[in-house]
Amino acid sequence: MRIVVAACTVDYAGRLSASLPEARRLLVVKADGSVLVHADSGGYKPLNWMSGPCALLDGGDVWEITNAKGERLTITFTGEVVFDSSVELGAEPGLAKDGVEAHLQELLAAHPYEVEAGLVLIRREHATAVGPVDLLCRDADGCWVAVEIKRRGEIAGVEQLARYVEMLERDGHTPVRGVLAAQRVVPQARTLAEVRALGWTEIDYDRLRGLGAGTPTLF
Repeated sequence: MRIVVAACTVDYAGRLSASLPEARRLLVVKADGSVLVHADSGGYKPLNWMSGPCALLDGGDVWEITNAKGERLTITFTGEVVFDSSVELGAEPGLAKDGVEAHLQELLAAHPYEVEAGLVLIRREHATAVGPVDLLCRDADGCWVAVEIKRRGEIAGVEQLARYVEMLERDGHTPVRGVLAAQRVVPQARTLAEVRALGWTEIDYDRLRGLGAGTPTLF
């Protein structure tokens, strides 16, 4: 991973055009080829990014980042580079979930129709630039469906799911929608899910355990 803090402008050209004026920003280049542009405000979400794999041409004062879809992110350094360092993080062991949540994912991977009738599992732990989607599925109409699994569905889970849907859309998985699956989804999370145009469902864990893990149904 390479981390740079410097004054820069950022221009994106692809399915749309977007520009960021000159300001001091945090740039992160990950080992998987992803490039993220962060401000010192606005929370975790990058101002702009390019999901890996992509190619970075370092011209000194200008970075040109491109991907196979023809998108281009141009970062032009306009002032002092305050910080520039690289570090090897090593292999990522993945998120350790509590026993119930991990077992829920295993069971729903084997029985995706318990989330929604007609769902077919494509992949567990599908990687995105902001973390892995628990289950990536297809519905009966061929739409991509991101399923985020929680023991208790709360607002944070809805926001996490919304980020995954946004990343999947940017990575070319269209159309795509999201479903929050949990033993219980609290009222506030239900309301926010509706506002975010996301689905939610409550899972009967005891009944699901009776079905067993079995073998996941793959597309």
